[in-house]
Amino acid sequence: MATQRPQRSRRSPKLDRKQVVETALRLLDETGLDGLTLRAIAKELDVQAPALYWHFRNKQELLDEMATEMYRRMVEDAGAAPGDGWRERLLTANRGLRAALLGYRDGAKVFSGSRFTGTLHAVEMERTLTLFTQAGFTLTQAVRATSTTYLYTIGFVTEEQGVQPLPGERREGYDVTERARRMADFPLSAAAGAEIFEDYGRHFEEGLALVIAGIGAHYGID
Repeated sequence: MATQRPQRSRRSPKLDRKQVVETALRLLDETGLDGLTLRAIAKELDVQAPALYWHFRNKQELLDEMATEMYRRMVEDAGAAPGDGWRERLLTANRGLRAALLGYRDGAKVFSGSRFTGTLHAVEMERTLTLFTQAGFTLTQAVRATSTTYLYTIGFVTEEQGVQPLPGERREGYDVTERARRMADFPLSAAAGAEIFEDYGRHFEEGLALVIAGIGAHYGID
């Protein structure tokens, strides 16, 4: 009687966290945050969804790792000049943050509320807090100044991406001319549309300058 060969067990392709995160970031541009599910990522990787739970227990854990990878890429592409003062540091850091977030559909939403894994972010944080305290800020003031500009940028880009999910792409319903026509009985509000929904780069720079000027004035530090 012939001996029956044992069947080989089917194994899923070997996955690692980096592969999952890179796939998730790529899919983010196609689906947006709401459409980014573990099932969709698993399908893209040609594995069963439970295979992802070896690496991430839930979607929030994946978002934390995605935000961390976005941050890693951001600091890899840009760095603060050694001679920067505190004002220049805030300008450089928040311009870089906005550019990085705009590189992904819903990038600001991914960042918002996510927790960085590891300690890579602490390297830049330590440098920045050192710069601020040497400039005359207390630690509390330094944290308040940096977190306020960070939150301004996150909020600004969240609203910006609500209108323009990706560069060159605009959501339906944000036509400034049509908005002005509908609000003709409210002339100032109608005219304000162009200041709210157009030329985001200029508006961001002006708002950031206002925040930084306010920090200097409030704490009395040049």
